[in-house]
Amino acid sequence: MQPIIIVLIILVVLVFIALIKTIQVIPQASAAIVERFGRYTRTLNAGLNIVVPFIDSIRNRIDLREQVVPFPPQPVITQDNLVVNIDTVIYYQVTDARAATYEVASYIQAIEQLTVTTLRNIIGGMDLERTLTSREEINAALRGVLDEATGKWGIRVNRVELKAIEPPTSIQDSMEKQMRADRDKRAAILTAEGIRQSQILTAEGEKQSAILRAEGEAKAAALRAEGEAQAVRTVFEAIHAGDPDQKLLSYQYLQMLPKIAEGDANKLWIVPSEIGDALKGLSGAFGNLGGGVPGFNTGGNGGNGGNGGNGGNGAGTHGSIPAPAMERREEPPVS
Repeated sequence: MQPIIIVLIILVVLVFIALIKTIQVIPQASAAIVERFGRYTRTLNAGLNIVVPFIDSIRNRIDLREQVVPFPPQPVITQDNLVVNIDTVIYYQVTDARAATYEVASYIQAIEQLTVTTLRNIIGGMDLERTLTSREEINAALRGVLDEATGKWGIRVNRVELKAIEPPTSIQDSMEKQMRADRDKRAAILTAEGIRQSQILTAEGEKQSAILRAEGEAKAAALRAEGEAQAVRTVFEAIHAGDPDQKLLSYQYLQMLPKIAEGDANKLWIVPSEIGDALKGLSGAFGNLGGGVPGFNTGGNGGNGGNGGNGGNGAGTHGSIPAPAMERREEPPVS
């Protein structure tokens, strides 16, 4: 009985193993390569699949989802002979499990090496400045080359990104100095423009102020001149309305003589020729006034005597009115 039981147990175990090998469950977004006696037979898709146990074998299970693979920094030489380290990230997806299994030994390694060589070819035709500012161009070129090369491997490259571009330390220092110099230059230019604009505005303000001041002074002068003209017109009209004679004018001439002689620095002053006529008119006026007083005689033309200014005095003395005598009384001293 025991040998039969052992055989039965062995048969149950073999049946169980056969069932396990017969039923294959493939997860969603995955695929499996089935080989029969070492030769490709078919590709198992997602779901429940049945294979021949002990004859069919699953060679490889492949994830059909999009994969993200970062590659380590790679040294690349630019056109101006500078070594830069570039980190890349590849987004790819397996579209054909059979090709990805049999067309290339390791598609991950193949994509990495193809990315490095393509990147060196692209960067080798650019200088450092263009490399740092042309990431989109480099990404598009990499994607085009990789997508074309990996198509026969059953792989589609969706995106290629440059994660970092690191120039040498000396170049970084030079770039920082250049950026600092550019910032200082822009700051100096902005400061100079601000000062220039301020000076322009100040000059414009001073110009406008001078114009307004000049206009104000002109208007004030015009109003002052208009007022003086009005005053002269008023005086002129008043004089003509009063109808002055020669006697009044002569008297006004004599009143102005002291004002002409004012001032300590006046060493020489000129008497207008009209003064003589004024004196004649004034003497005639006093002569007429004196003719009505008994004993008053103007002395004729004594004012025009031989000694000029003293002639008037001689005539005045000749025709002066005698003053009454004044008595002086002295009080006797008190004893």
